[in-house]
Amino acid sequence: MGTGLTGTQEQDAPITTSKDSDRSDIAAAQLDAAKGDTLVGKTVTINRPRQDLYDYWRTLEQLPAFMENVERIEPLGGNRYRWTVKAPAGRTVEWVAAITEEKPGEAIGWTSEEDADVANSGRVEFRDAPGGRGTWVTATLLYDPPGGIVGKVIAKLFQREPAIQVRRDLRRFKQLMETGEVATGAWTQAQRAEEMN
Repeated sequence: MGTGLTGTQEQDAPITTSKDSDRSDIAAAQLDAAKGDTLVGKTVTINRPRQDLYDYWRTLEQLPAFMENVERIEPLGGNRYRWTVKAPAGRTVEWVAAITEEKPGEAIGWTSEEDADVANSGRVEFRDAPGGRGTWVTATLLYDPPGGIVGKVIAKLFQREPAIQVRRDLRRFKQLMETGEVATGAWTQAQRAEEMN
């Protein structure tokens, strides 16, 4: 008995919940110079052309606008970037990652260099959604949590675990690309002043 889904719809399922048992292996194999043991994959549909989304994402310095835990991304030249990311207990972690794949309008891949605080590699893919519904953006991340399994549990407690963040960051990317801003429950200074009067 089948799932009732088309092949395209089945491919939109998150990698970690896909009924295709080989999908995780295939996703990991697509990463150039893969680094890490934990695989995370999430997909979101964004009502924008894929070239627009690719162009925004490819300017990596802009990513902290929607990536909650990324403090900054600094270009080092030669397709290398230094990432500074929030970690549990007010700490930060850093690594240098190199772009390993560039397919304009389609995909961006990266891998961290040796001695990274968090060994990682990943890929963001941009595909046309069926029915002219915009673009499917799929983020696949392979990483080694600092401190192993204990570090992963601590990161989950502090909401800093990459599986949680990928889902949230893609949702914020969707908001930013579709509305021009990321929705937040925080008050602006003007709203706070108005409320206090």
